[in-house]
Amino acid sequence: MPGTLSFDALKSQVADGTVDTVLACLVDMQGRLMGKRFHAANFAETSYDETHCCNYLLATDLEMATPDGYAAASWQGGYGDYVMKPDLDTLRSVPWLDGTAMVLCDILDHHTHQPIPHAPRAVLKKQIARLEALGFTAMMATELEFFLFEQSFDALRKSGYRDLAPISGYNEDYHILQTTKEEAIMRPVRNHLYAAGIPVENTKGEAEAGQEELNIRYAGALDCADHHTIAKHAIKEIAWQQGHAASFLPKWAANRVGSSSHVHQSLWKNGTPVFFDGADALGMSDLMRHYMAGLIAYAPEYTYFLAPYVNSYKRFLKGTFAPTKTAWSVDNRTAGFRLCGAGTKGVRAECRIGGSDLNPYLAQAAMLAAGIKGIEDRMPLPPATTGDIYEDAEAAEVPRTLRAATETLRGSAFLRQAMGDGVIDHYTRAAEWEQEEFDRAVTDWEIARGFERA
Repeated sequence: MPGTLSFDALKSQVADGTVDTVLACLVDMQGRLMGKRFHAANFAETSYDETHCCNYLLATDLEMATPDGYAAASWQGGYGDYVMKPDLDTLRSVPWLDGTAMVLCDILDHHTHQPIPHAPRAVLKKQIARLEALGFTAMMATELEFFLFEQSFDALRKSGYRDLAPISGYNEDYHILQTTKEEAIMRPVRNHLYAAGIPVENTKGEAEAGQEELNIRYAGALDCADHHTIAKHAIKEIAWQQGHAASFLPKWAANRVGSSSHVHQSLWKNGTPVFFDGADALGMSDLMRHYMAGLIAYAPEYTYFLAPYVNSYKRFLKGTFAPTKTAWSVDNRTAGFRLCGAGTKGVRAECRIGGSDLNPYLAQAAMLAAGIKGIEDRMPLPPATTGDIYEDAEAAEVPRTLRAATETLRGSAFLRQAMGDGVIDHYTRAAEWEQEEFDRAVTDWEIARGFERA
């Protein structure tokens, strides 16, 4: 794949001056890239082995505040260091930035050099290892939906994010004419990401004005999460370079469709998809049925990992293609889980609950944990639901608020067993803090509604 680099290739490019900067990046709780810009010669000589960061980077919110209540990092603990250990298998060029390469880092304890359990890459790696112990490999793909806006990040921030104007004036779902007008951004997104070793399939207009979708080819679960995270970062940087803003906020306007991040998943063994059974009417093996049963049964307990903010829950509205129920159906976009590729070797489960703001490592880890639980317990899959599932009174509900999802996360015995109490307590605190910050806010809606009339 173009763009991926061996360490020897990096050293050669540093020596001949092609690369002068290396981004050493960790993935934070919000799924963002944080880290340092190294002079490439220093990275190639010494820092490729390890560097360090403050441990507060895995205990902050979107504003980089330092909430209390975390066991892993606090003012009482003095906010010490973590080790950032470059994963040289993720080394790649960054074609949209001159002379730049990037590497993702795993986060280790400064004293023991053991992985930090609540680091997003570590959370996913643990579930991948559990699955491998059963003899399976997870293949996954995410869809990235987002909005492009006429103005830049800086202009919109200075305006207080008022009068937001998307880059187009009408629904552009599959629309070639309108998306041609956006090629100054989207063509570099496709080409730069492909050149960086991200197996981009396509981009398309989505079902709202200014809404885009990027699709990346399926890959192993860790690679999938890495691809998602790098792509999301690149989209924002490339839009910024063109004088525009790209937003992954799930619901930026009450009268607009929200943005999701659907996750496709299947299990393989020795290079063969084990979700497929040609003798089944839908092509579903018993293993797939057990896996999907776990996905569906435990969805309320891991919804926080699919919808981590107050705004995330504003998506869940009937008639918007965002699901409100956890039921499954065959090729039906009103369901929380859709069976795709029925009757073929490409048969797979699509989770449609997650929003564009999810952290892919945490979301994928939670779904793998649920699927593993379904396999271990040989859980029976309920019958598929048909028709308009928004109106299905028998189907279980997706938690409709962050407060509700926080409580299902806190009380999840299955997630505590799969991920560990420390990890669940850590992210429960993150969820609590997000709600506490919102509860302190005074919104425009409250002022407009009650300023005169209350």
